[in-house]
Amino acid sequence: MGTHLSTRGKYGVKAMFELSRQAKCGPVSLKTIARNQGLSEHYLEQLVGPLRRAGLITSARGSRGGYLLGREAAEITVADIIRVLEGPIVPCDCVSGDASVHHCGAPGGCVAKGVWEMVRDSVAALLDSITLEDLALAKESSGVPGTG
Repeated sequence: MGTHLSTRGKYGVKAMFELSRQAKCGPVSLKTIARNQGLSEHYLEQLVGPLRRAGLITSARGSRGGYLLGREAAEITVADIIRVLEGPIVPCDCVSGDASVHHCGAPGGCVAKGVWEMVRDSVAALLDSITLEDLALAKESSGVPGTG
């Protein structure tokens, strides 16, 4: 993820929120998701494959086809979506756990690495604690999930 969440992650969370919001209505088309969330339908087309392969969404074919959540909204976290679309949740590559990543090469190791590990763990824990159901409840009450 680096230091910024890309459009993939932002759109993915919004699209998944829309699917959870309409869960009782049956399959939802990408056109409807795009319209309701102010997103590009073309861009959404690129996101459904990874989300489907990860089991976060399922597809229904036919004239009334579209997409559904692959699990209950209470079982899908923001972190699940971000990890599928963005990869590991890390503030910088040196704490990604990827052995192929080149570290800064500071003699004796990076003095800030422990800080970046704490940031990584804190952000991941927060995003792991917020479900799509939490987002829906927060939207209804205009609150911020995970802060109460």
